[in-house]
Amino acid sequence: MPLRVETPSPRAAGVRRFGPAQRWVHRMTAALMGVCVVTASFLYVPLLAELVGRRNLVVRVHEWAGLLLPIPVLVGLFSRHFRADLGQLNRFGAHDRVWLRAALRRDKRDSSRPAAKFNAGQKVYAAWIAGASLVMLGTGLIMWFTHLTPIRWRTSATFVHDWLALSIGIVLAGHIGMAMGDPEARAGLRTGTVDPRWAKSKHPLWRSGSGPRR
Repeated sequence: MPLRVETPSPRAAGVRRFGPAQRWVHRMTAALMGVCVVTASFLYVPLLAELVGRRNLVVRVHEWAGLLLPIPVLVGLFSRHFRADLGQLNRFGAHDRVWLRAALRRDKRDSSRPAAKFNAGQKVYAAWIAGASLVMLGTGLIMWFTHLTPIRWRTSATFVHDWLALSIGIVLAGHIGMAMGDPEARAGLRTGTVDPRWAKSKHPLWRSGSGPRR
């Protein structure tokens, strides 16, 4: 009797979630943010600071990474698909309030968390990190160009910059942790496509119906 070889069922044809522009902006922003966080750690954590021989070089890398941080988003604005995603991130609907209430109740059922292309948690994170990055840029410039502002401003900017940096590190750790728990979401950012079953389950309001998703 011939042996029957079972082959795994093929993955469903993917639906397009992100184009090259969105993926490039995310990667470049993540890389620059990562440089900022790592260099800040070596500047402020005593155990790590002892490992750095050229502190001034680390300071310069940190400053320039911070200055360049908005550039990927500004370049991305030339893409209409990226602008469309920003528009969706900036809009809150009734379903987003339902999602947030379910999150506060720790209700993890997909049916309790309706979402379009981006869920309410992603929208809140995007708004917060964008605002925090602008504050970090402003306070960083005050700290860099010390001769342009009075000492009271520099002292306040340093306080805000340091504590906001700590909160950004914590929020980024949570963001990475959630991404690690959702391989399909990571695949969407890596390849641009996702499994349609995942899209239907996690983002049922994302252009539900026929037609390609962009």
